[in-house]
This record gives sequence, C-alpha cells and structure tokens, in this order.
Amino acid sequence: MPALCRDCCRPFKSGDDCPRCGSARVIAHPELFDLTIAHMDCDAFYASVEKRDNPALADRPLIVGHAGGRGVVTTACYIARKYGPRSAMPMYKALELCPDAVVVPPDMTKYKAVSQAIRALLVQATPLVEPLSLDEAYLDLSPEHRLSDRPAAVLLARLARAIERQVGITISVGLSYNKFLAKMASDRNKPRGFSVIGRAEAVGQLAGLPVAAIWGVGAATAARMEAAGITTISQLQKMAEADLVARFGKFGRHLFLMARGEDNRPIIPDRPAKSVSNETTFRHDMHRPADLLAALLPLAEKVAARLGKAGLAGHTVVLKMKASDFRVLTRNHRLSEPTRRADIIMRTAQSLLEREADGRAFRLIGVGVADLCSGDNADPPDLFGP
Repeated sequence: MPALCRDCCRPFKSGDDCPRCGSARVIAHPELFDLTIAHMDCDAFYASVEKRDNPALADRPLIVGHAGGRGVVTTACYIARKYGPRSAMPMYKALELCPDAVVVPPDMTKYKAVSQAIRALLVQATPLVEPLSLDEAYLDLSPEHRLSDRPAAVLLARLARAIERQVGITISVGLSYNKFLAKMASDRNKPRGFSVIGRAEAVGQLAGLPVAAIWGVGAATAARMEAAGITTISQLQKMAEADLVARFGKFGRHLFLMARGEDNRPIIPDRPAKSVSNETTFRHDMHRPADLLAALLPLAEKVAARLGKAGLAGHTVVLKMKASDFRVLTRNHRLSEPTRRADIIMRTAQSLLEREADGRAFRLIGVGVADLCSGDNADPPDLFGP
C-alpha cells in the first residue's frame, strides 16, 4: 500500500515504519498519491503561539481569552481541553473546570504575523490557497496548480514539517478529493494529524455520521431534518434526489450530493496570483546544458497550460535554479508583449539558461511568468512569424 513518512517526507511502497529514517509517523492509504485537495488547520493556534513564545507554558494548561466579567475562551490548549474548556465557553466556567489554567489575553497583531508566515510557506506549494481564517485554509494541489511535480501528499508533509520548524507551531492536515471531505479529514487525529479520505471509502465513512456533519447544515436545519425523522447521513443516502428537493427545496440537492461525498466547490484564493510557475527537483544533480534544457520544456508547457486555463498572460519570464550547494538564483526577461505561449516561454527561458549553464551542478530548475495581465491581448500576430 502506498505510504509516506511524515518525518523525512519520503514516499515508499509499504510498511509500518519508514525504511529510510525508521520513524513510525507513517501515513498509508491506497489513494494516498492520487488525492489533491487539502485542508490545513493549525493546532490550538493562539495557544500554540503563546507557548512557542513562552516555553515555561509548554506543559501548563493554557487558555487564551479575557478573564473576568463576560470574558470567553478564545482558544484552549490541548492540555486544558482534557478538563473541559472549549472555545466560546464563558471564562468563569472554563476556570471552574480547569482552575490551574494560565490565562493569557489574545494578541491579534502577533497572531496575524504568524498567519502571514504560514501563508508564505503555503503559496510555495500552490497559488490556490483559500484562507478560511487566520489558522486554516484550503489548498488545491492538483498537477496543473501545484508548483512542484511531487504528489500532493508529499507536499503536505513537507509543509507541515516546514511550519513546525520555521514557524514553531504544529498543524493538522486532511487530504481528499474535495473541500468537504478534506476538512472532515483534518479534524481527525489532532494535534499533528494527517488524515486521508479516498473516493472508495467516502460514502461508507459518511453513512454513520449525523446530518449536522454535512457542510451547510446548521443547528436550525438539523432540527428541521430531525423533525422529519432524518438524523443520519445514511438515511440521506437512501433517499432519492427528487424526494429531498421536494422536502428542502434547492438545498435538497446539496444534501443529496454531500451525502454521497460530492462537492464541486472550487478553491478560490483571496488575492490574485502575481505569477504562474512550475519547478522540478532532480533525483540527482544535473550540470549538462542539454539535460537542464530537457527538464525545462515540460515545465514551460505546464505554465502555458495554467495561464490558458486561467485566461491570463504575463510580461516577464522568470528562470529559477537551485545549485547543489542550495544557493538559489533567479533570472528574468521582460517581453515586449505579454505571452501565454509555451514556445515563447521556453525560448526566453532557454536564453536565460544558456547564460547560467556553465558546468555548475543544479538540483532544481523552474520557470514562471510574472507581471500577469488578462490574456485577451496576449501574443499579437507577428508580421514576419509563421
């Protein structure tokens, strides 16, 4: 069964422990390297940041919120949660349940800065990052969008490791084939979780859950459904779409699809992409210009395909190379007219590459198009071209 070590981020065929580093933090699933939609959720975000900044709190129950009066819990760390405190609980009640808890007032400026640091890492994997709040986001890691040719599961493991090492907090991730199931997966096995829900198992796993587990079903809708005798998703799975539409109107179709693990909502980033790029890391360092050039061609084609799909073009072609000593160099050339054509991207990148391919060994190469604009006026006809 396909497996992945969450510590060294290496995929392998099967086994309980990682054959490379011996770690037992292994995720295995038949569809592990086929799924591409992810949900990332920071573990007890505010509390984790406070513990990061004050190591003396590491083993203490910690509650973030305003004490006294009508104060409520903003976040409780996992140690405190064992005693009952939860987000939005009145502070007095939380302290009755966990009287030894340390209470720290929230520092939103600090949390926003940490969120931005995490976001900067996420967009290195894909430009399609849809934040839901400071501490969670969806990612589309489909081949046409991800910025590396590695499987989505590997990129997620690398992101989790990078966030833990560079930002100093932990995250939990869910991987599936749509947003609904990816978020459901990320809620499992927290903290430091990595859960997968594949196509083959989705309907079966949904069947035993209450209807409130469906995205869009709030307390009022759940109560209305319960009054109609519908309390579990398995009941919805047995009902015809026409029946659900007759009972609940347009929302009935939503229930029909969600109960079967179908969710076609796209991942929509909250800000426009500034560039479109693709890169690959070599198994072995390369120094021959012909080999580097051969690796560049499929990357240029992928970038052109993504630009075409998004209806975009760009004025600047960017070449990225990482040497064997991990030094990164970028070279760019601004075109007279915006382009989204693979041959122009490739020809420009080749010119940049030829100036740098001087016998040095490289471990990574990438190409991108920046200074994006609408593709409507891109690539005007060349009077002397073919």
